[in-house]
Amino acid sequence: MLNNLTNEKTKFLEEKAKDIRISIIEMLVSAGSGHSAGPLGMADIFATLYFYILRHDPKVPTWPSRDRLVLSNGHICPVLYATMAHAGYFPITELLTLRKFKSRLQGHPHRDFLPALETSSGPLGAGLSQAVGMALADRMDNGKTSGKFFYCMMSDGELDEGQSWEAILLAGKEKLGNLIVIVDRNNIQIDGYTEDIMPLENLSHKFESFNFHVEEINGHDFNEIVSSVGRAQAVFDGPSVIIARTIPGKGVSFMERDYKWHGLPPGTDIAGEPPKEEQAKIALHELRTLGGQIKSEHE
Repeated sequence: MLNNLTNEKTKFLEEKAKDIRISIIEMLVSAGSGHSAGPLGMADIFATLYFYILRHDPKVPTWPSRDRLVLSNGHICPVLYATMAHAGYFPITELLTLRKFKSRLQGHPHRDFLPALETSSGPLGAGLSQAVGMALADRMDNGKTSGKFFYCMMSDGELDEGQSWEAILLAGKEKLGNLIVIVDRNNIQIDGYTEDIMPLENLSHKFESFNFHVEEINGHDFNEIVSSVGRAQAVFDGPSVIIARTIPGKGVSFMERDYKWHGLPPGTDIAGEPPKEEQAKIALHELRTLGGQIKSEHE
């Protein structure tokens, strides 16, 4: 059972999330392509998972008793790569190879390139099917006592995919208490706002009707993240979903809540945005100073 966060641990996670966001911007600038909004918005959740919640060992990535994390929305892989690097899976300097020829850090996660990944992902909607299969196989192999949890990270936009709901049906039917789905409810997708393109609400009621235990949280509140996962872990007779309301582009003022930054990196010429030559500098300054609240050591 997860313990409540101490003030010291909360500050530690805040610092890790800040470092992860800085690495995300540096990676995207180096690559010259990639997704900005989703990775920045999910940094707090990934920091909490890898530095507090997940049972894992960066020195032994294939440890049999580890928890599994499946990234279904593979386009936000910069946050996964950055978090793994800061957790010790590979050198932080390798992050600057994102999307480059022969890099292990492909534009979507590819397990053949980076074996520490649990799955390869790209086609939206497929990851939850994979996670459900893994959770079901673990129960078939070990009964209900293996102790492993299977976390599936999803975007809200990919819930437009029918395959997602087929997996949700099966997870509810099989009562997979070892499955915890975390939905990034940032309300954007590549063409606009989710509720304009394909309305999802009432999302909680939809999952409840498929026999999921549902948590709704502020995805930037570390205590809420930990508490919701703790409650989900305590549900043994069915799967759980945590609907995490996040701010896309979190920490970079000109990106926040703007769907245009879903699939674009800093350095993109967009009408009404800062000059493309200044975007990375502005973003890194805001992240290092928490929007000007603290003085940066780089100043």
